[in-house]
Formats: sequence, structure tokens, C-alpha cells
Amino acid sequence: MSKLRVNCFSLSLDGFGAGAGQDADNPLGVGGMALHQWIVPTRTFQKALGEGEGTTGPDDDFAARGFENIGAWILGRNMFGPVRGGWPDDSWKGWWGKNPPYHKDVFVLTHHARKPIEMEGGTTFHFVTDGIHSALNKARASAKGQDVRLGGGVNAIRQYLEAGLVDEMHLAVSPDLLGAGEHLLGGLNLPALGYERTEYVNTLSAAHYILAKKRARPWS
Repeated sequence: MSKLRVNCFSLSLDGFGAGAGQDADNPLGVGGMALHQWIVPTRTFQKALGEGEGTTGPDDDFAARGFENIGAWILGRNMFGPVRGGWPDDSWKGWWGKNPPYHKDVFVLTHHARKPIEMEGGTTFHFVTDGIHSALNKARASAKGQDVRLGGGVNAIRQYLEAGLVDEMHLAVSPDLLGAGEHLLGGLNLPALGYERTEYVNTLSAAHYILAKKRARPWS
């Protein structure tokens, strides 16, 4: 079965995945952009923007791994945009312009129904109103054996972690402090939920951690 993966999810040193005061002017909250300085210069990120070649090295390696073998995406409502409650109209189509960087089916968690949106480049946003398990089932069907990437935000990732559904998670911890915002791991007992650290790489811009569901040991 395909894996559910979190990749390239940036955290502050004090554990926040987004700053306080998220809105249309501050989609990542106040100070939230600082968490992503490790990935912005990379070749993978710059290629996604259609810009220059970008940097290589461990940060770019982690960024590139995040796109390998991905057949579909899941996003929380807040990750898709700043609109809250019912959809007032069909004008909002995401933060990314006419050609979003996903190029796959993207399943957006929401309490409010909306027709799918077909974008340029192969991205189609589907709006799922019947919960995280339904979204995962739909995404896996679309992925056709490839993995599903859970893009965030914090609330969506916490829901899937609490349900034990995330198979692998890459966290990039920035050296910056936010002080407030959306805390990713507060109150979660990851070992009790079956997770362990399997990889750690430190760079000048971030500390990269891979967490995965524990597998049975050959001697156990």
C-alpha cells in the first residue's frame, strides 16, 4: 500500500509550524516565512517556481525527496487559502496562481462542499467534506500505488498523526523562534503513537529529522 508522507514541513525552534495572525497578507502567520529559508534557495524550489538553477546540497536533497514517488496530495483548508466558513463564491483558487506546483490531484479537507477546480499543469483540487479517512482513501485511489503527500497545515497533520496514519514525516527545524502560532507536536506522545526518529541531518539552515512508524525488528 502507498505511504502517507509529510515532507519538507518547516518548524520553528520552539515547535511552531506557522506564526500567529494568519491571513491573506500573512499566509504563514507573522514571522512564518522565516521558517522556510532553508528551502527557498534550493534548486528544487527554484525549479518549481520556474526560476534559476538554485543551490544543491543536503537541503536540496531533502526538498527533492519530497516530490519523489508522489501520486496525490492532501491539504488542510487553511493550507489552501484564507477563506473561512462557507465559500462565498468560486473566485479563490489557492495561493499559487494558474499553475500550482502539485501537478496531481489534491484533496482539500473542508466542512463546506465545493466543485472540483481544474488548474493548469495537471493540478485538480477536490474538496472532501467527510473526514480525513475519506480524503486518504480518495488520494490513494488517485495515486495508483504511489505515495500520498500530506502538505499541511498544522491541524491537518496533527489529525493524521493522532490517527496513526502518517507513515513517514520529514521535519525541517529552523533556528528561528516564533513564540506563538500553531504548535505541531504539543500534547502528542509520538513514541506511544508508534513513531521513532530514523534519520537526522544538520545543515547551516535547518536540522532535518525523519520520523517513521516503527517496524517489527527481525529479532523481536
